Amino acid sequence: MQKIRKAVFPVAGMGTRFLPATKASPKEMMPVVDKPLIQYAVEEALDAGITEMVFITGRNKRNIEDHFDKAYELESELEAKGKQKLLDIVQSIIPKSVTCIYIRQPEALGLGHAVLCAEPVVGDEPFAVILADDLIDGGATSEMARMVEVFGDTHCAVLGVEEVPREDTSSYGIVAVDDSNGRLRINNIVEKPKPEEAPSTLAVVGRYILTPRIFHHLQHVQPGKGGEIQLTDGIFALMQEQHILAHKLKGTRYDCGSKLGYLKATLAYGLKHPEVGGEFAEYLSRFTLPRA
Repeated sequence: MQKIRKAVFPVAGMGTRFLPATKASPKEMMPVVDKPLIQYAVEEALDAGITEMVFITGRNKRNIEDHFDKAYELESELEAKGKQKLLDIVQSIIPKSVTCIYIRQPEALGLGHAVLCAEPVVGDEPFAVILADDLIDGGATSEMARMVEVFGDTHCAVLGVEEVPREDTSSYGIVAVDDSNGRLRINNIVEKPKPEEAPSTLAVVGRYILTPRIFHHLQHVQPGKGGEIQLTDGIFALMQEQHILAHKLKGTRYDCGSKLGYLKATLAYGLKHPEVGGEFAEYLSRFTLPRA
């Protein structure tokens, strides 16, 4: 049985909801306290034993490549000034044993197209897809590590899911499931259904383990609005051939693709930060509203 060695990070999006902050800098490089969103995503993959990081990039995404590259000038300056702690932080962003691969998505033609762009380097292996917008605090074990374990036990594709309010179903891919021997087997998936048409309130939330057969289906799905290829359509087609499981998130998810979700993540991660958490909590206590 093949292990999950590769993770795909679709990072070619424009990040328009965070303009003007994202005019010249990728939204994936927006920091939550002292690490950018994309680093949290890569750390989650590392925790799952993944060693090949495949970034699907676009224009104005060079900062992501620079972040995971060696910074000779910065490291030399920190070393010369005796700032060993900061030097260690910079050098430990990604282990030397990990490979980073960058593929340019020529047009923003949807998440399905971004995943399809990874086929030349993924080949015939099962692989993970991680959306950096969804920051998941999984605790001692990352959410992707849990999903890799499910895949190892079942040899099935796995989608990370979470219950959402019914009025929010039009913002997600929504799945319907059957409980089979303690596993949630997906029997339907619908892209952004209206609340009254949603088959459930279980939403797919930015974590996937897929088999390589998905590439065949992504090549043949019909483009939708704006010529976009939807990953959901490819997964629906794959489901006709293979079992696909749903994994309910055990961690806390922050939707950092929205301003409110990003602020919540910054607050939560700031409070638990070992360097500033205590002082930050004390500062926030000044803003606690008195009870009525």
